[in-house]
Amino acid sequence: MNIALWIVAGLLAVVYLAAGLAKLAQPYEKLTANPNMSWVEDFSPGVVRMIGTAEVLGAAGLILPRATGIAEVLTPLAALGLAVLQCGAMVVHYRRGETKNLPINLVLLLLALFVAIGRFLEWV
Repeated sequence: MNIALWIVAGLLAVVYLAAGLAKLAQPYEKLTANPNMSWVEDFSPGVVRMIGTAEVLGAAGLILPRATGIAEVLTPLAALGLAVLQCGAMVVHYRRGETKNLPINLVLLLLALFVAIGRFLEWV
């Protein structure tokens, strides 16, 4: 089970790190021009940067605490935070009628919950 949790956490970390860095590194105008990121138009540049920061920190939180043995409770908390982020993403996409994005959001949500629950159960 530990190996499965590491694999899923690693995959999620790569996805969220890439997504977060894209939101942080690209100008707001470039993000709004991307057809896959049309939801950005509904938010201010600061909120988009905040979402990107949350994704980068969540990615780090999935790996670093467990890998270093320091504050390991942060790993399931990071996974739970990313699950909450996906719930918000699903609401935004649903309200915008972007239902093609919902299956991806659901998979990311379930994977984050798998890591959160798996790592929390290690504490019990």
